[in-house]
Amino acid sequence: MASYASYKKVHGDQMVNGTLTDNDINSNTLNNYGVKWISGVPCRCSGGCCCNWTVPTGVCRLTVDLWGAGGNGSGSCSCNRCHHFKAAMGGSHNSKTLGTRPGCTYSLCASGVYRCLSRECVGCNGCTTYANGYNMSGFCACGGYRAETNTSWSTACFYINAYCRCPTHNNGDMYVVPNNPGWSTASGYCHCHTQEIHQGVAPIIGGISTQGIRECWIRCGNFSVPYGTGGQSAMNTYCGSSCCGQGGTGGGGLIRVTYI
Repeated sequence: MASYASYKKVHGDQMVNGTLTDNDINSNTLNNYGVKWISGVPCRCSGGCCCNWTVPTGVCRLTVDLWGAGGNGSGSCSCNRCHHFKAAMGGSHNSKTLGTRPGCTYSLCASGVYRCLSRECVGCNGCTTYANGYNMSGFCACGGYRAETNTSWSTACFYINAYCRCPTHNNGDMYVVPNNPGWSTASGYCHCHTQEIHQGVAPIIGGISTQGIRECWIRCGNFSVPYGTGGQSAMNTYCGSSCCGQGGTGGGGLIRVTYI
């Protein structure tokens, strides 16, 4: 015997084309779908942005994406010779989908930048972005590793065990660490000339960030880069400069909350 539940089910192959149009669908169907972005001002002095977010009425599921800040660029630490450069890493990405309830609150903190415009041989690591609340704890995305500079051209390999992570690291569903940039390359002339490095960028949202130098006493790193991108470093091609350049900060962190 047929039940009420069986009458409610309508399969696609039972419908004649054109019988159901957009006008037949309730206009309020997607009213509770939304995307909320949280971030600080994109500049070298950004303190990030932290806030408490309350789940709207009718929402029972959400996805939270986090991006850590990029690592800072390094300075030109020796003023009397040219250098070998390793670019900064971009921030990591972490994603989590979870059940929730209307009225629940979440503490969301998109990381700022570490405010050191380094003149030393190493920059500073990027800051961590995190989120906590109902059905969520210990959820975060780490900042990128710092840039480095040295005068040894025999150093061509680099490995950071701390940035090798499994997909469920830091209590997420999919944790992604960006590519670790290599040391600078030189073409033509001696190794002091025509160098190029590629900063690390954040997964999914990152593009391409490159800096290079041909012939210049000193060049400071750009003070501002996109969100989650590794900061630029100071570069030089000549020996004997009396001015030590400084690196720039990495791009700040981001949070995206998608809810239905």
